[in-house]
Amino acid sequence: MTPLTILCLASYEKGHDFLRACKRQGCRVLLLTSLSLKDSARWPREALDDIFYMPDENKQWDHNQTIFAISHLARTERIDKIVALDDFDLEIAASLREHLRIPGMGESTTRYFRDKLAMRMRGAEGGLRVPAFVHLLNDASVREFTERVPPPWMLKPRSMAGAIGIKKVNSREELDAFDRAFGDERSFYLLEQFIPGDVFHVDSIVYEKEILFAVASQYGRPPMEVSHDGGIFTSRLLERGSETETALREMNTRALPALGLLRGVSHTEYIRSKDGELYFLETSARVGGAHLADLIEAGTGINLWAEWAKVEVAGGKAPYAPPEPRGDYAALLVSLAKQQSPDTSAYTDPEITWRLSKDHHVGMIVASPSYERVTELLHELTARVQADFYASAPAPDRPGA
Repeated sequence: MTPLTILCLASYEKGHDFLRACKRQGCRVLLLTSLSLKDSARWPREALDDIFYMPDENKQWDHNQTIFAISHLARTERIDKIVALDDFDLEIAASLREHLRIPGMGESTTRYFRDKLAMRMRGAEGGLRVPAFVHLLNDASVREFTERVPPPWMLKPRSMAGAIGIKKVNSREELDAFDRAFGDERSFYLLEQFIPGDVFHVDSIVYEKEILFAVASQYGRPPMEVSHDGGIFTSRLLERGSETETALREMNTRALPALGLLRGVSHTEYIRSKDGELYFLETSARVGGAHLADLIEAGTGINLWAEWAKVEVAGGKAPYAPPEPRGDYAALLVSLAKQQSPDTSAYTDPEITWRLSKDHHVGMIVASPSYERVTELLHELTARVQADFYASAPAPDRPGA
């Protein structure tokens, strides 16, 4: 039997466990990555049958040149699947599938998992509560929005990831200044109602439109706030069966089908406003970044990267079921550090299951069967890291900045 050939796209270094899981299942694994990573990335070469490099600028690839390159590769390689391992690769992966007529998510559906305007429109059409928004396109529509929805507003690029490029706008005068600066690029932005509140994420595995696994977590502070104002990034698994956890999982069961995810993984964010209402914020068709996959594995035993690989290989033609999740709790903290190589050896709590190894960063995950113990440890460790290591830096306006 001819092995399945999977081409993985990764403009950033990530997804090692996905690559290894594909190889364990007998696939031929090809990787297309950024030329700028050639000397620094530590890809699991034992899991790769071949690796190819695209010239890049800040990890961004030229769209047409990528299509030319993969079309040339397809002369000698029969590519069965194309998988984007990073948010920034979703659109080119969809274009390649369309161009080469390879099964998988096409360009229209990909919009709902990449374009913040498209996902909000689709979510609202599907009955999800979303913050009020307007496309920064038609002058009359924008004026009507700013007269109806009081500031502050959130100005968001439609196709960036996470908090990159997001601006808080406090007045019509500030908005007009941004508008003038954008020029012809204004249509690539949307303006959204600012809703203060707690931000959550639900990370899911979907197979044939059925959510087979989902775990709800809460950020300590909204990622956008940490990115722009500084602070320590934290997240923790919510107490199972709690009112908030139950409401998030229920909303998630409506969100992913409404957006059209057939199979794969998803990281989806929600916000609970001060009056207790839940709103859909945004979603993705990939594993969550910022080590959230490590957080989920610490609490549940489920490796989302490896399960995603199993889903892709099964491809709707074979049965798939995730492992039975473990019922522990976990919390994650990550911070910039003033030291180049932070020494966390004095942090000796036995519940620490993971430590980040990265220059000028410090990070830890704690896990325990006790939700209360995890909560206590997260508070204690956050205070200690703040005192021992914490540093801040300006938020990036573009990928790779």
